[in-house]
Amino acid sequence: MRDASGYLWLAIAIVSEVIGTSALKASQEFTQLVPSLITVVAFLCAFYCLSITLRTIPVGIAYAIWSGIGIVLISLIALVLFGQKLDPPALIGMALIIAGVVVINLFSKSAAH
Repeated sequence: MRDASGYLWLAIAIVSEVIGTSALKASQEFTQLVPSLITVVAFLCAFYCLSITLRTIPVGIAYAIWSGIGIVLISLIALVLFGQKLDPPALIGMALIIAGVVVINLFSKSAAH
């Protein structure tokens, strides 16, 4: 069984990456100081926390979780903060990505359960 602290670090990494990506949009190509600084700090935090995650969670599994959850969270934030909407094919694609993450975590022998 994986160390639960790996998942805590992964959650912090994901939240940091989502903050960084949201701030990246707000930075307007790094022309706005505060969102640009938030972007840099958030991404540094995200990658540091991800590196700690990799002590206990295999890199492929960690990245699958990171990307799957990150896609959903960024899409929700883009909808709420930036008014960006997704069409049905985009929603179906995201659902397939999430399904893939679930299958990996529940059934893959590549990940220690």
